[in-house]
Amino acid sequence: MRRDQERRTDEPVLGISLLEIPANRMNDPRSHSFIVDHVNPGTTFTRRLEVYSTSPKPQRVRLYAAAAGIKGGRFTFAPDRTANELSSWITLDHAMVDLPARGRAPVEATVTVPAWATRAERYAVIWAEVSSPEPGPKGNIALVNRVGIRTYLDVGPGGEPPSDFRIGEIVPQRTDDGRPQIVAAVANTGRRALDLDGQLSLSEGPSSLSAGPFPTDHDTTLAPGDRGEVTVALGKDLPDGPWKFRLTLNSGRVDHTATGTLTFPAKAGTWGPAASTDHSLTLILTLAASVAFVSAVIILAGFRRLRARRRIPDGRRLHGDLARQGAAHRPVHLVSRRPPRHRADR
Repeated sequence: MRRDQERRTDEPVLGISLLEIPANRMNDPRSHSFIVDHVNPGTTFTRRLEVYSTSPKPQRVRLYAAAAGIKGGRFTFAPDRTANELSSWITLDHAMVDLPARGRAPVEATVTVPAWATRAERYAVIWAEVSSPEPGPKGNIALVNRVGIRTYLDVGPGGEPPSDFRIGEIVPQRTDDGRPQIVAAVANTGRRALDLDGQLSLSEGPSSLSAGPFPTDHDTTLAPGDRGEVTVALGKDLPDGPWKFRLTLNSGRVDHTATGTLTFPAKAGTWGPAASTDHSLTLILTLAASVAFVSAVIILAGFRRLRARRRIPDGRRLHGDLARQGAAHRPVHLVSRRPPRHRADR
């Protein structure tokens, strides 16, 4: 039986972590947990890792890279040692390390991107794996535990593609057991994968209550162009509302915030109306102000035209072609420069 990143709280911990972060990504929270980078074709780079164990017994740990992907709003792991293009570019300086009790060991990963690599973002995982020396409780299957570091590598000429996302509709609901939560629609509008994280705060609720911040579920990963949902679970005894809310989501160095008003449904297992966001209200007010401004300009222009007409006597008012025609037939007085002739005196 394989348990990828799942364990009981009383079990010894097997872990793997990064020992170094690129200087240009120190302010990127994702780079503190994952290998996230953009390189040109033909580039080779390294990352130093550390494998550790809290077990009171020695551990033999196997190390390898394997395929990964993004599907259905989740970062997915291929079974066992399934390879893909990126995992074939990753080599480790140790295929196996023997850890003493509660020990740790350094490991170096080298990523060699071939010169012919096409423009794309690729995904893999560097795994640390231990197996039980004996069959499991059922007597015929050995227990396997593995933990890994995700790798997000974008390959292409030039600078790194932009990362961005948009928060869409936010809907409150109550789960079947009556617990309130919100579900926010999110669209990846950039060209890099996103691991969405964030929190929700509530204020100005019944009796001026405030609640939170409540963390997101940490499970949403979106590939470029993907759409997904972020869920935030709240306390079961939370009143229905209405509430003012502030939802902040981030992925790496990109973050966006949505604010507005929402009300949770009273009945378990039901959805409430979509939240009213301040963005929507601002858009409505902006459109209304634009319409009012255009209307005022039209009215003012008509008023000025009417005043101009009233200043011209009716008998002398000419319009359009008639005015131009009158000007064309207006008599012109010419002054001759020849001196006048005089009759000779006789």
